[in-house]
Amino acid sequence: MKHKPNFRNNNKRPYRPKNNDNVQVKGLSVIVKDGDINFALRKFKKKVQDSGLLQTLREKEFYTKPSEARKRAKAAGRARHLKKMRNDPLANANPYQRKK
Repeated sequence: MKHKPNFRNNNKRPYRPKNNDNVQVKGLSVIVKDGDINFALRKFKKKVQDSGLLQTLREKEFYTKPSEARKRAKAAGRARHLKKMRNDPLANANPYQRKK
């Protein structure tokens, strides 16, 4: 028995909109104004940094054991808590302490 026939028409060209102004771009994008590539590049780097894309790629580059992931998450939570205590003076106050 021969292979199944492919009923898809692979000769079709992909759809390309005629007007480039209405094109919706998926993912991160920056519009270059007046040919200022350096400004656009800085904006793009900022968007990538804010999205956390590179951090996710670095995390997925190597396998981390579940115990290491828990350890890292616990350390991050502790750091957040200590930062909150450092920045919020009322967080350190004892509610049962007598006022003078």
